[in-house]
Amino acid sequence: MATIAANLQAVRGRIRDAARMAGRDPESVFLLAVSKSWPAAAVREAWDAGQRSFGENYAQEGAAKARELALPGIEWHFIGPMQSNKTSLIAAHFDWVHSIDRLRIAERLSAARGGRRPLDVCLQVNVSDEGSKSGVAPAGLAALARAVAALPNLRLRGLMAIPAPAAENAVQRRAFRALREMQERLVADTALALDTLSMGMSSDLEAAVAEGATIVRIGSAIFGERGRGDA
Repeated sequence: MATIAANLQAVRGRIRDAARMAGRDPESVFLLAVSKSWPAAAVREAWDAGQRSFGENYAQEGAAKARELALPGIEWHFIGPMQSNKTSLIAAHFDWVHSIDRLRIAERLSAARGGRRPLDVCLQVNVSDEGSKSGVAPAGLAALARAVAALPNLRLRGLMAIPAPAAENAVQRRAFRALREMQERLVADTALALDTLSMGMSSDLEAAVAEGATIVRIGSAIFGERGRGDA
């Protein structure tokens, strides 16, 4: 527990320093601890250290943790690619979904969410135009945003992206700036009230915060390198 607690403190310090360098209020950047592939015990340790929001990439794994860890104030975010047959499970056990990239998935989430508070959602954008990456193409973003915003049981909050990895801060910032500018154009063109930019992981959170991230998704810097993929 001491290691996770210390890692959380270090990550919060990085966020605070990055926000101040950018002239931003550190409280405007929300830390999402990515707990995918880590056991419920590790999530509990992070919760004991004050962390309340956790991100999962796999529907069944995340739902199992949510059932096991019914802790006060805990919040679950689904951040991975979605299959149509997992939308009911996600709608039942998660508070946020960051990775909507097509209308059919959004419609299924909305239908499954009926009777509960609206599900907070972001649209995932393929900012790096990678064929292997999920995400709506920028050209289709406005149409998808209008359609998702009209669904009754979803609350469209903003955009998410996972840019191609880059070592240089300037390259990292360019991709995050592109997402921010897409959101600014979207708000101007549609008048949608969007307040969320979900971008930045362990290796590039400083660049993301500098370009306006409101949620950073941090995994390995909190829990360590073990797991199915880095965040």
